[in-house]
Amino acid sequence: MDRRTTEAGLGLTTGEGRALLNVSRTGPIRQTVLAERLGVEAMTLSGLVDRLEAKGFVERQPDPADRRAKLVTLTEAGSTVVRQIEPMAAAIRSEAALGIDPDDWQRLLVSLRAARANLLAVRSDALSGEDAAA
Repeated sequence: MDRRTTEAGLGLTTGEGRALLNVSRTGPIRQTVLAERLGVEAMTLSGLVDRLEAKGFVERQPDPADRRAKLVTLTEAGSTVVRQIEPMAAAIRSEAALGIDPDDWQRLLVSLRAARANLLAVRSDALSGEDAAA
């Protein structure tokens, strides 16, 4: 996606594009939840959101349910960029599925999501164990 967004004059990294697409789909989202969805550490996400905020694509707002937490929300400029990168993301998905039976593709996606959920659960369990040991 980097090449495509660069050619389109957007200058976004793949991670930035994925973050914008996720925030667009979910609406305001806690940074911790967004980090989990993207499969990155909280510190990595913080830098990514810093860059998106500096570009004017997102804003951080206090979470009304937990004032310690921050919600990431799209700005109007961010929504405009999302409308530009959505077709790029769709093209990448189409290219990845090229020549694969649609039913096989769907089974693959289901399997990959399950594998990711398994890994997130293991990671969460490991982190819980670290917290208990501390």
